Amino acid sequence: MTDTQPATTETTPADLPAAPEIPAAAPASEPIVAQPVLGTHLGTGRRKTAVARVRLMPGTGKFLINNREVEKFFTEAQDRNDATAPLDLTGVRRHWDVRVNIAGGGHTGQAGAVRLGLARAALKAYPQFEITLREAGYLTRDSRKVERKKYGRRKARRRFQFSKR
Repeated sequence: MTDTQPATTETTPADLPAAPEIPAAAPASEPIVAQPVLGTHLGTGRRKTAVARVRLMPGTGKFLINNREVEKFFTEAQDRNDATAPLDLTGVRRHWDVRVNIAGGGHTGQAGAVRLGLARAALKAYPQFEITLREAGYLTRDSRKVERKKYGRRKARRRFQFSKR
């Protein structure tokens, strides 16, 4: 019996096609600044029962929620960071003034609503940031809401305490 194996041909680096030229990266000292779409941009955000109407205007970085500074409106650092996260992520916070009208819900729901509304408004101003905002989860609406209370129960699922005697 004879073994019939195909002959192997080895390729050398000279046989491979040349790699395309890669342009040199911009110097690290000059950050790449995205050009915004000028004008006022609106965005609506909702979470739980909170609804936030966000207005994004060119300015100096002023952030007002219901005519109060964000530091005065959200006393918890987590809520403050959550509300301003889309502009901090994209690095354009100092170029925009933000005015928010918010109603309903508690502080966590309101912070989430502001985050979604701000991300939607920032997307209108900077369409090139869509991938960045979407990967961070800022463009996804959190659809969870409180389950309604049922009759014959103490809460939505909690039953009244059973007493045998």
